[in-house]
Amino acid sequence: MTNKDKIVSFEDELLILVDENDREIGWETKDVCHNGQGILHRAFSIFIFDDRKQLLLQKRSAQKRLWPLYWSNSCCSHPRKGESYQFATARRLEEELGLKTPLQYLYKFKYQALFGDLGAEHELCSVYIGKTDQAPKVNRTEIDDWKFISIDALNAQMKAQPENFTPWFKMEWDHMLQHYKVTILSL
Repeated sequence: MTNKDKIVSFEDELLILVDENDREIGWETKDVCHNGQGILHRAFSIFIFDDRKQLLLQKRSAQKRLWPLYWSNSCCSHPRKGESYQFATARRLEEELGLKTPLQYLYKFKYQALFGDLGAEHELCSVYIGKTDQAPKVNRTEIDDWKFISIDALNAQMKAQPENFTPWFKMEWDHMLQHYKVTILSL
């Protein structure tokens, strides 16, 4: 098994349960955290841009339980029990995209989104941005497809076909354009 098809996500990995103030209150398996309405847990989303200010967009693998084959931000996951955000974001960026790059924290938000009767996301999500001049080496167990896309082209696609994008990505992208566009353009 090569790195490009190495399994890096497990239903029994322990995620960090938190209250609305991001205080740790325990741990639970990823499977249980995503059942029913979901249990509030830590998560992160990473947005990677290239030198032309294009976003690295990924289409989630068909193997994903929640939102398979939906377009989403460059990388997203969860810190596991005992992991800091810094460690978890670097780990996951390398596992999913084969990239190493400094990340800048932007903001944190809470959301809940149901995916039919298959489960839900209920996350306190920290959002990061970074920059690369390299093409990703995607992990095919996590990512079905990817592309770099301009801000204008992405906005047009999201307006024309919002149903093709994950709910957290739509919330994050809207917030980033309203509050962090200067930060993106200064990368």
